Amino acid sequence: MPSAPDPGVSTPPAPPPLASLLADGRVALFLDFDGTLVELAPGPDAIAPLADMGERLGRLAVRLGGACAVVSGRAISDIERHIGALAVPAAGSHGSDIRFPDGERHGNSAQGLPEEIEASLRSFADKHDLDYEHKPHGGALHYRRNPENGSKAVAFAQDLAQQHGWAAQSGKCVVELVANDANKGSAVETLMAMSPFAGAMPFFIGDDLTDEAGFRACQDAGGAGILVGDRQGSCAQYAITDVASVHQWLEL
Repeated sequence: MPSAPDPGVSTPPAPPPLASLLADGRVALFLDFDGTLVELAPGPDAIAPLADMGERLGRLAVRLGGACAVVSGRAISDIERHIGALAVPAAGSHGSDIRFPDGERHGNSAQGLPEEIEASLRSFADKHDLDYEHKPHGGALHYRRNPENGSKAVAFAQDLAQQHGWAAQSGKCVVELVANDANKGSAVETLMAMSPFAGAMPFFIGDDLTDEAGFRACQDAGGAGILVGDRQGSCAQYAITDVASVHQWLEL
């Protein structure tokens, strides 16, 4: 079992090579998308994935006996719009929509925002010069191009979520309203109870606050979290420098 991070060390150590982990037994990988498989961009549609990302993930899944999944805040359809059809299981919309390559689905599927909440978010975005993103599972306020209004956006979203019984999840220059039961940890738990993930040592690779639930779920199952970048306060046992280093570690 991976050891817990040393509280006296600010950045966790690099993970063992994937080949080394596989030599010790079965491994399951759960991969965040933005900031992990693709570089962050000024807007959600401005990303530039590797041209053959879908095929590379498919080859990685074969190497892992199928135990490889993309777990993202994006909808599955949005991911596929950028990299083509996924040949691996995916948990989109913060884990609320789980789909296998054969089309089999699990979970409650994405729950859209009520019109009243979405209207409030759009109005706030217009007033404070922010970008609003409609999602199948909720809505997001992006403040990357206007970071000085970030604290206002987070406070507004948290208050709105509390009023209506939803949850506010903060990320890198974004805050989202999602259903209370939508989180990446629950997606990991669901997949780990199923073939081909069951019984494997799980590792979650991600860069953002919403990935912490995935880290914890993998730790609880005997695996570990792998943080992309350098962020204080993460529960991840390991860290990888950047997206290019993730590709290298995965041998994509």
